[in-house]
Amino acid sequence: MFPQTRSKFLGYIFIIFIFYCIGCDSQKKKEIDLTELTYVPSGILGLPDLPVPKNNPQSADKVSLGAKLYSDKRFSLDGTVSCATCHNPEQAFVDKLKVSKGIKNFTGTRNAPTVLNAAYYKTQFWDGRRKDLEGQSKDPLLNPVEHGLSSHDDLIKIVKADPDYSARFKTVFGVDSDSIHIDHVALAIASFERTIISGNSPFDRYRFGKEEKALSESAIRGLALYMGKARCQDCHTIGETNAIFTDDKFHNLGVGFKRIQPKLEEILQKKAESKTGPTSDEEILTNLESSELGRFAVTGINEDLGAFKTPGLRNIALTSPYMHDGSLASLEQVIDLYDRGGETNPFLSSGIRPLGLTGQEKADLVSFLKSLTSPVLPKMPK
Repeated sequence: MFPQTRSKFLGYIFIIFIFYCIGCDSQKKKEIDLTELTYVPSGILGLPDLPVPKNNPQSADKVSLGAKLYSDKRFSLDGTVSCATCHNPEQAFVDKLKVSKGIKNFTGTRNAPTVLNAAYYKTQFWDGRRKDLEGQSKDPLLNPVEHGLSSHDDLIKIVKADPDYSARFKTVFGVDSDSIHIDHVALAIASFERTIISGNSPFDRYRFGKEEKALSESAIRGLALYMGKARCQDCHTIGETNAIFTDDKFHNLGVGFKRIQPKLEEILQKKAESKTGPTSDEEILTNLESSELGRFAVTGINEDLGAFKTPGLRNIALTSPYMHDGSLASLEQVIDLYDRGGETNPFLSSGIRPLGLTGQEKADLVSFLKSLTSPVLPKMPK
């Protein structure tokens, strides 16, 4: 039945796309231009130069301020949640939960991705709804199942009343307390997050450092599979001199799509009739149907239905559970998913198909993925 109604879905999608375009135009406002970048040497084996917006240069004072803001639980409705709650520095900057919990133990719809190396990604969130760390940092503050603030002014009031914050913002941005703005907060948090990078893993030492004994025989076989039969390299890319392990694109693997597939026509019809633009951060984390639309909730483009961002794989052994919904508990389960060609659905990405891996090959792939763990991870500044 589903394939027979595909043309009807595409009709709804076209209507939705028109209102997305209108919504985007109506929502435009003057923002800090962060598109022009400089590239700073990372100094870490396996990592490329770090992209830094010219309008938000790094400084030690700004990073220190950002770290304090990142950890401050006062910036939540009940004083229980900070950025570090879901992106815990002691747990590879994740929370180890299937989906994250916010104020009052409210649960969202998405697994918290690690902040590690997020500075290299071209978009943020599983659906790429923000282009940079600065934009990403502001949304959770207002989400009712995360920090739950009624407005960014709630945070600014706390900052202005805190003499230490006032002094720090004066030092970093040259503004008096009355002029502190949420964009200053976002700039500082993003600067801190650009220090959360890690490489120098056994893989890096083997691949880029030419240390022949850095990997086990099993991991070496896993690398060959990764680059060949298993086709991991197609999306989780490895370069000649460095590796971020992502193509920065969005793909439908079918994970979670069965939750909405029986009602997809109804969901798309409602979306078309609502005449709204891109789906809000609040709706994505409180409405499972909107969440499972994936990148489509941002773009309104039919190819993006059920598609989610390719995550980087560095330190992947430390950041379970996996996938946008945290539905896979282990690396073994992830490999099994790819081996069977994802979960069948009409919008499955074209490159996803059965791999025919043996048990030993799966074990070797796991060994390789574990070799992507850095020996030392970034810590919060003291």
